[in-house]
Amino acid sequence: MNQRTVAVLVHPEREEASVKAVQFMEALNEMGFDFLVFDSDLARLSALVPDALITGLDHLPAEIALVFGGDGTVLRACEWALPLGVPLLGVNLGHVGFLAELEPSDVAQLPAVVAGRCYDVEERTTLKVEVRDRDGNLTWTSPVINEASLEKGARERMISVLVSVDDRPLSRWGCDGVLVSTPTGSTAYGFSAGGPIIWPEVEAMLMVPLAAHALFNRPMVLSPSSTVTLDVPEDSVVGGIVWCDGRRSHEVAPGESVTITSNPQRVRIARLSEQPFTNRLVKKFALPIDGWRKRRDN
Repeated sequence: MNQRTVAVLVHPEREEASVKAVQFMEALNEMGFDFLVFDSDLARLSALVPDALITGLDHLPAEIALVFGGDGTVLRACEWALPLGVPLLGVNLGHVGFLAELEPSDVAQLPAVVAGRCYDVEERTTLKVEVRDRDGNLTWTSPVINEASLEKGARERMISVLVSVDDRPLSRWGCDGVLVSTPTGSTAYGFSAGGPIIWPEVEAMLMVPLAAHALFNRPMVLSPSSTVTLDVPEDSVVGGIVWCDGRRSHEVAPGESVTITSNPQRVRIARLSEQPFTNRLVKKFALPIDGWRKRRDN
């Protein structure tokens, strides 16, 4: 019988995350499972679960990754899981938690769920960012789970961005930046920037100008096969910074460009039940399904 390995990835600062993770690991350890953890947690979790075989992530695979934290911890976990195709199951110990949707009260049932592989896996669109210098040479690349944004590098000035879609110029904006999001990210930065919410199973890309000083400055939903190019013209006074999932960044100088396309690698999200996205949306945003006007007179 092959040895089974599960990744347990924990928020670095939340005590509750460590407590719940240790409870989960102790139960699975009795069933003979091995574990992978963030390298920074190796010594700490090894001391808390001394009888378990615990290894640092490196580039090793696992059958599933349990993430104890919030969506930020899930995004960190995605950097390891995406190229390996490991599904992620998140326990929400953060705030809204669209990616980490399980509640701490669900932890008790997780060992049996993982041992019996009693979960479904959905695959979601991801993006790929490439930065090129003025000679067209590739200088930086990154995967994207939620969104990529090209933002101004100087607080006191707008950045000038020439936006092209499928090699056709669309508009040149003086703006705070331009955001390109996956449907998964449409409930994150894209939502805060005024973009629409896109159901996660929809194959699409969302582009949102950030505080663009222009008449045409509306969010746009693009084909998943589109290529978005964000050029910082050579005559720009300032450059910018491209951010991917709010975690990885790279400076973009005047004359350089950022290209965003669909990524063939898809993030895999494990779910315990087929809870409709509408239900999750109502729950996470506490939407008043009876309407704001329905009040009982006292």
